[in-house]
Amino acid sequence: MTTIDYYFGGFVLYYNRRSYRCTYRMRHTPFGPKTAYDIQPIRDPAKIIEIQRHIVAQGGNHADRNLFMFQLGINSGLRVSDLLWLTVRDVRHGEHMVTRELKTGKLRRFFINDKLRKVIDRYIAGMDDDDYLFASQRFPRLPIDRHHAYRILRYAGDAAGVYDIGTHSLRKTFGYHHYARYRDIVTLMLIFNHSSQEQTLDYIGWTQRIVDESLADFFLGEL
Repeated sequence: MTTIDYYFGGFVLYYNRRSYRCTYRMRHTPFGPKTAYDIQPIRDPAKIIEIQRHIVAQGGNHADRNLFMFQLGINSGLRVSDLLWLTVRDVRHGEHMVTRELKTGKLRRFFINDKLRKVIDRYIAGMDDDDYLFASQRFPRLPIDRHHAYRILRYAGDAAGVYDIGTHSLRKTFGYHHYARYRDIVTLMLIFNHSSQEQTLDYIGWTQRIVDESLADFFLGEL
């Protein structure tokens, strides 16, 4: 037996009466309720641009920071837990970002191409090497947390009509469009440090696309 406990970040948290542990989270959208785990990549390139514009419009004094977080996230495939803790030193010099993943403890080297380098250099101009890329306004010596990052993305997503967005959408969007362009699942597995093709295809939402496309013209009987 569960009971609604309270609202958090637009979600309704459902708690088990006996254990008092959160069983799942639900938020209501114009297209019906969605669980917190129904997070998808941003598949439509036009929606990516629209979300960027809403991030800027909603960001106030932190529009540049919030936009750069989005741009770096969808162009690097880093987990948000690793992305938010990057410092200027991590991205200022060289052709690669080198980070140690918090989840796996593995070193991750990511190539910075010319287009991403321009975006990075424009953002970090005038910043010190020890500065966090996404510093908190309240605690300037710390980065924003993932809940703050989620709110930035969710509010922009809502404005753009994208209701299944979350912090994992950054990494999933990178993976979805990387695979859509190159169809190289082995390289994408290496980038994500995944152990199987099925894991990667499912994570980036491509498995669902395969299922949807298989049913697009499927119909039995008469209309």
